[in-house]
Amino acid sequence: MSASGPLAGITVLDFSELLPGPFFTQNLAEMGARVIKIERPPGGDNARRMGPGGFEAVNRGKLSLLVDLKDEAQRARVRELVAQADVLVESYRPGVMTRLGLDYASLREGFPRLVYVSLSGYGQEGPWAHLPGHDINYLAAAGALAVSGEPSGPPTQNFGLPVADLCGSMYALSSTLAALLQRDRTGRGQHLDVALADCVLHWMNPRLGAYRADGASSLERQRAATQVKPAYGSFRCRDAQYLSIAALEDHFWARLCKVLDMGDFAGEAYRTLGARKKQAQAINDRIARQLAERDSTEAFETLARNDLPVAPVVAPAELAALPQFARRGLINGTDLLSLVRFPVPLAGVDPAALGDAPGLDNVRQQQL
Repeated sequence: MSASGPLAGITVLDFSELLPGPFFTQNLAEMGARVIKIERPPGGDNARRMGPGGFEAVNRGKLSLLVDLKDEAQRARVRELVAQADVLVESYRPGVMTRLGLDYASLREGFPRLVYVSLSGYGQEGPWAHLPGHDINYLAAAGALAVSGEPSGPPTQNFGLPVADLCGSMYALSSTLAALLQRDRTGRGQHLDVALADCVLHWMNPRLGAYRADGASSLERQRAATQVKPAYGSFRCRDAQYLSIAALEDHFWARLCKVLDMGDFAGEAYRTLGARKKQAQAINDRIARQLAERDSTEAFETLARNDLPVAPVVAPAELAALPQFARRGLINGTDLLSLVRFPVPLAGVDPAALGDAPGLDNVRQQQL
């Protein structure tokens, strides 16, 4: 927590568990907010047991209080904390906070400046509002999972990050900051109903627009358009390392043809992206054969020198040593799997203020 960061003076009362809510409030903490995490006794956030490393990563620098919300006296003390808070975050299923008397309707009259954030899978209303779920369920519901697979194969969750969870966290972050800014003008807070499935659905807009414009009404065509692009993909080099290439634009394609032997594909017939799309797999196969004969370092340097979109496929254990990220000061520690600071430099924020989560003691937990 920074005393001079952009969110200095903002207090956040965080009832959320697992990943989406804690990652959201971790971002608030990294920008200078004071975050008080409310955990249920005896064990607290389930993530402490399910994934302690992940728990540490998204709860650094927070003060954790063990609170039995079913106890009337402890709930009364929580209301005293609400009086000091600017933001309240909860990720229970709809109705839980209402039964505890800690829902927005019960709090808004006494605390009109409170920005109240409900982060859930499907939102506070709708036929699925009470349905439990995890990342893959929200991706499935929003159409993202359906287009994540080979054109003729089953839907596949082939991205190595919890996309829906992190997507919802970022919408919660941006809408909360907007609500705080609006409060400065109006003097009033509001209730933000953030649904992970809704957030992924909003991310589908670029895909929906492209499918509509291209007349891609079938799932097979939609998957093909999404997954198979010419001169776009990861390619294995002779030394078993991979390079990512993304020469989509016509001018990048022309440069690629000067660096790699693309045979007939270098001709005038394939000058435009529209023409290349029809032979996307064959073009990628040709690139794969070319790179299979080159070492990754030499190939990367050649492609980069010719101003082509290229990057090595970096493994997690290699991130801390990558010169690009080291130069930008993104890594908070020296270990191979050190955590990453808030990625945007902000005035008054010390990138290393919350440390690298050396252990669970970094999340200070005490009884209310």
